[in-house]
Amino acid sequence: MEDLQPISFEGIAIDKPIIIAGPCSAETEEQVLGTARELANNGIKIFRAGIWKPRTKPGGFEGIGVEGLPWLKRVKEETGMRTATEVANRAHVEAALDADVDLLWIGARTSANPFAMQEVADAIKESGKDVPVLVKNPVNPDLELWIGALQRIYNAGVRKLGAIHRGFSAYGKHMYRNMPEWRIPIELRRRLPNLPIICDPSHIGGKRELVAPLSQQALDMGFDGLIIESHCDPDCAWSDKSQQVTPEILNFILNTLVLRQENTTTENLTLLRQEIDRLDNDLVEILAKRMQVSRDIGQYKKEHRMPILQAQRYDDIINSRVKQAQEMEMSGEFMRSVFSAIHEESVRQQIEVFNDRLR
Repeated sequence: MEDLQPISFEGIAIDKPIIIAGPCSAETEEQVLGTARELANNGIKIFRAGIWKPRTKPGGFEGIGVEGLPWLKRVKEETGMRTATEVANRAHVEAALDADVDLLWIGARTSANPFAMQEVADAIKESGKDVPVLVKNPVNPDLELWIGALQRIYNAGVRKLGAIHRGFSAYGKHMYRNMPEWRIPIELRRRLPNLPIICDPSHIGGKRELVAPLSQQALDMGFDGLIIESHCDPDCAWSDKSQQVTPEILNFILNTLVLRQENTTTENLTLLRQEIDRLDNDLVEILAKRMQVSRDIGQYKKEHRMPILQAQRYDDIINSRVKQAQEMEMSGEFMRSVFSAIHEESVRQQIEVFNDRLR
């Protein structure tokens, strides 16, 4: 993909970082135009709004549909902004392009489906229009599937092509709605260095208070832009209200972001530190899960009148982990101290289970 072109539009200059903003869903004409006017007044040049909204479960608001496309036309006519929406099938592509939507993005569920991606790619190719296309990462952390989705759009003749990092689904409770897994877009950048990558902090965080720090983190890692959900009255939004910010708050966030110099000599160090942060977060989550298992073991021991401390089991764990560490070029002494601390905390967790039962 060496011949990729910048994301651009005729008659309008798009500076870096690229900022795409607007509501999760187009709900009413008044809501769309009201939000767009505020964003335009704050200098936003690309307006996004979901016309079709695939939901995890049926019954929720699934988008206003083609009724909302004329609203996007009015946004362009009245504000001069370019418009963007999500497409998931041939009918979406044809309707959006007929309505002169300027940029298409493809969602995480669609990018995970090669059949759907090929259908969208064919529809774009047959349209003959030079429209920029952004492809979100698949729901699961599968880099090859993401690259495959991008290749299908590239093979359809699209050269104004980019990726959107929106995080990855994970089972259980986490700090984020979708886990960032920063190593995956970092590897995507290594594999496809000419490909613009946009970060979606709204879907990664799932909470409006996480939009700012995630945006800064993405820019620190050299992302080319941000796509942020912004609504004129987010608390009353028909979808994803907790992750949307008002245009006023968005303006504040964007004005407080620190833009790094592209020629900085510490870029690689920043990426490595971000990777350390990610791994540390993973470690904390894994340890929390391990301690939950320890509490479950404590409950079992209590109910079966077993002692908490079982020395032979402890020795087996320490010896096997030390050996494993040495085989992976780590210090045996280091690993012994780590697992000694983990064992001590596991025992403490089990004692708490015993004490709770005795009250």
